[in-house]
Amino acid sequence: MPGAGRAAGVRRLRPQPSEEPPAQEEDQDLLLAAAYVSDAQYNRNVPFETSPRAIRLYYFYNHWTMQVAIYFFICVDLSLALFEEPALFPLPFLATSIAEVLCLTAFFGRLVHFAKVTPQMVFWKDMKNICIMVTIVLTLIDLIIYGSLEAVNIHSVRWSRALRPVFLINFPESRQIRRTFRSIRNTLPDILYVFLLFMFSVLIFSLMALKLFGDRGLQTVEGLPYFTNILEIAFELYVLVTTANSPDVMMPAYNFNWWYSLYFITYIIINTYIFMSVFLAVVYNNYRKHLKSGVGTSLPPAVLFLTTQIILHGLPPVNLNEIRKLVYLKRHKMIEAFNILKVKVGTEFVVTEARWKRLARIVMPHISSPHLELLLRISDEGQKGHVDKMNFLRLADLLNIQVVTINIKRHPLEEWMPRVYQSSASLLVQRMVRHRIFVWVYDVIILINAIFIALDEKNPFISYAEWLFLSLYIIEILLKLYTYEPRAYFGKKQFWNWFDMLIIMAALVATVANTTIQSARKYNSQQILDIVLILRILRLLRIIVSIQRFRLIVTTLINIGPTILTFGGLVLVVYYVFAIIGMEAFHGKVRFFDPNFTTPDALVCGNPALKDSAFARDRYCKNNFNDLASSFVVLMELTVVNQWHVLAGGFALVTHQAAKLYFISFHVVVVILIVNIFIAFILEAFFVAYSLEKSEVETAIEKKIQELGVGIQEEEMQDGKLVDNMDAKDSGFSGDDGDNKRKALKGLYFRIASKKYRTVDALLQQMFESEIAPEDEGPSLDEILNFSPGDIYPKNPNFENSA
Repeated sequence: MPGAGRAAGVRRLRPQPSEEPPAQEEDQDLLLAAAYVSDAQYNRNVPFETSPRAIRLYYFYNHWTMQVAIYFFICVDLSLALFEEPALFPLPFLATSIAEVLCLTAFFGRLVHFAKVTPQMVFWKDMKNICIMVTIVLTLIDLIIYGSLEAVNIHSVRWSRALRPVFLINFPESRQIRRTFRSIRNTLPDILYVFLLFMFSVLIFSLMALKLFGDRGLQTVEGLPYFTNILEIAFELYVLVTTANSPDVMMPAYNFNWWYSLYFITYIIINTYIFMSVFLAVVYNNYRKHLKSGVGTSLPPAVLFLTTQIILHGLPPVNLNEIRKLVYLKRHKMIEAFNILKVKVGTEFVVTEARWKRLARIVMPHISSPHLELLLRISDEGQKGHVDKMNFLRLADLLNIQVVTINIKRHPLEEWMPRVYQSSASLLVQRMVRHRIFVWVYDVIILINAIFIALDEKNPFISYAEWLFLSLYIIEILLKLYTYEPRAYFGKKQFWNWFDMLIIMAALVATVANTTIQSARKYNSQQILDIVLILRILRLLRIIVSIQRFRLIVTTLINIGPTILTFGGLVLVVYYVFAIIGMEAFHGKVRFFDPNFTTPDALVCGNPALKDSAFARDRYCKNNFNDLASSFVVLMELTVVNQWHVLAGGFALVTHQAAKLYFISFHVVVVILIVNIFIAFILEAFFVAYSLEKSEVETAIEKKIQELGVGIQEEEMQDGKLVDNMDAKDSGFSGDDGDNKRKALKGLYFRIASKKYRTVDALLQQMFESEIAPEDEGPSLDEILNFSPGDIYPKNPNFENSA
């Protein structure tokens, strides 16, 4: 967090005026202020030194190329498991070890870079840095030991490979993944008590099963004794909770006596429906508990309302103390930036227009001049030539709002042949294309096309119909390009127009390729045929473009991408650790043979221990841990839980019965814990996406856009209204000095971009900020950094009264 260096006893080092020209000192001030604003914009809380050299290093540390580089080395480090034994693509140990050393060097360099910009005391107190350094050291030790043993032909275990996800978790760029792991850690105590009670229930039912069925001489379908071993019984009943072996596990007892079915029905009701629901409830209750402790009279009313709504909707955890800390840190950074650049005009301190523009250019180098001018008009309402403190504090939020600049130009045909393009026939065609009936007609055509795709394409009539449908789609695109200005139609933000065009192009390629292949009788590449069929079916995706509700759902799914990526990072870490453990424990125990092989080894997956097992009978030989890719496939199958007991039983046969603990552990961690968190993620995402309202800053931007007469609404960007209500004569900024700017900005329009996904954290932060008075500078930096839960949570919260 910028400014934290001062709290740690680091003074801002500014050269004396005699040592440095004023212009250079002003540049240093702008760089420091821009660092504060940038950190406020992206909610970074990395402490950094404020000397000129440290500031430049800090800019380099946050540069996108450095972040891409560190993620590149993380990906390379994780992917090394594909090339190490057991390998999908084998490489010599020397090659993989050199690559890993290079990755470790990059990680260490990133750590050293961080140490150069942050105060030493802060650096050494950060456990993330300690974890990275310890992991680097342990990995090097493991490399040396493993390489030494391999040199004398002694095989050992590469145990440090399971530590590689530590780098993904602990670098500052992975803050959301760390927060997810903290949520899991907070949930574990409550989950543990429920899990122990659940296992106690399974054990009680196992003892009952042993007494009921153990001495009756019952046998399974395979001819094995039925429910005679307490450990086997416990495992089978645990599997029954997941319903993977239902009703098979019940049938021997049910066939013996109808009344025994009541035992299994009772077990399923208690453990499958009640306990599994309790697991899900405990995850949500943990979230509510954290929210509940923060809901009280000490919270702003808006935050109180949202937290109540989150609780009622059962959404994921939000650390209100952390949100409050981020809000005050953001305010502190913006105040620091203002204090650096302020000058006194009359009786108040302000930032001049020239400095404000230079600052915005440094923070966002690629911001367009029209966009910058728009933001200045919002910040300098009276066009006084300076920005006051209250408006300056909104700069980070202004830069965070994505404003789309639309440059409206005349249609090329209107410029080349105005008489033809403006003729009555041409205008009639344009009105038809813009009319809603045009969209409905093509919706019907798409549905009819779906029916024809499902029919037998060997029929000549069906084959000709495919060309007819394709011609209609091409005509549709040409008519739209004739009606709408092509550069606006295929603008950067016109996702659905690009999507529609790509689908039609794919359909054209598929139809041409299909005709070519059919004409070449000797060509029989099944892979090419499969691709062609898929491309033809993708044409039906145009239904998504046509139906507004479908577009809304897909847009929401796109907007919650960050949440899915966060969850994906969490799953990747867990999968990777379990995959490495699985490869070390089970590689080579099961082998896959071509289905045409009928040798005895092929029938038992290369291991005699699997003879007559369900694993071998079902030909699960390809479900093995012989490389990283195969391991991930097996783990995905275990996540689905169907037939997972067959997989667990097979690997237990080729190793030891204790191997089943590996599969049970994976089920508990992934299926019971992480999948429930994923459900919470999706609920949060859709709740926020559907209920999000514009912030005060967004409202201010839209108001200014409309005041300046350069606005265009979101719905007007759809292809039906793309150029409606747009007149280049009215574009440009108004005002006393508006003539020059009107000329420069002629033909430009602005709109707020489509709402991006925002977390509940962002909403709470926004609401906290709205409750802070503009003149309130908040607590001191030391107080902010030392916030404790007690500073925000009431000692005796009464949630019912607060809600």
